[in-house]
Amino acid sequence: MNDLLNPYFLRELQISPESHHDRLTYPFNIAAIRNLKTLKFHPKVTYIVGENGMGKSTLLEAIAIASGFNPEGGTRNFQFATRETHSNLHERIRLIRGGAKPRDGFFFRAESYYNVASYIDTLDEEGGFGPPLKNSYGGKSLHEQSHGESFFSAFLNRFGGYGLYILDEPEAALSPIRQMSMLARIHELVKSRSQLIISTHSPILMAYPDSIIYQLSEQGIDKVRLEETDHYVVMKQFMNHKESMLSELFDEE
Repeated sequence: MNDLLNPYFLRELQISPESHHDRLTYPFNIAAIRNLKTLKFHPKVTYIVGENGMGKSTLLEAIAIASGFNPEGGTRNFQFATRETHSNLHERIRLIRGGAKPRDGFFFRAESYYNVASYIDTLDEEGGFGPPLKNSYGGKSLHEQSHGESFFSAFLNRFGGYGLYILDEPEAALSPIRQMSMLARIHELVKSRSQLIISTHSPILMAYPDSIIYQLSEQGIDKVRLEETDHYVVMKQFMNHKESMLSELFDEE
């Protein structure tokens, strides 16, 4: 495989064997993480999906920190912390890297994106760093944009290509139409030789064809097709049988 055509910045994640003895302590009390030994990344797009509480964000956070990103998100140059809440999983994993080194990168996590936006505003107010950082995010403060606009502004303007992009629930503030636009943006980034690792609940975002989907559950981690994910199955069933499902949900005869 030619690394110039297919960067493969991250090839594989390995967890140290001794970590599996610590089964009663977070995060190894989470079934999917407790049973995880290795995880191979797709050179283009890797999805990590599953129900709430299965460890998706914990795993993605550890990958990001081990890759040199700030735990709350942003680029590798972002140095801030509003609250230390991340686990020590990043200390127990080893990332096997490919032959190429990314020229760009970003760790996006929906739950702390407000803090990233505030940090950017603070740096711009302090000045002395050249052009305002907000120029890389659409030209105005992320706090002056709607939630969805500020998310998509980063995806569209800040992600420059040939990069490693780790995204935790990027669909959180995006409408279905915006999610389809995000899918198109993912394709643009892949064509510019980027690698993406994405945690999501959105069947739309999971639809990128050249990818791997890992589903986390109480039984561990399984490689699945889009149509096999719980998210797709439940959404399809609801849309195709709305009346009967509503009746069941409302406990009506």
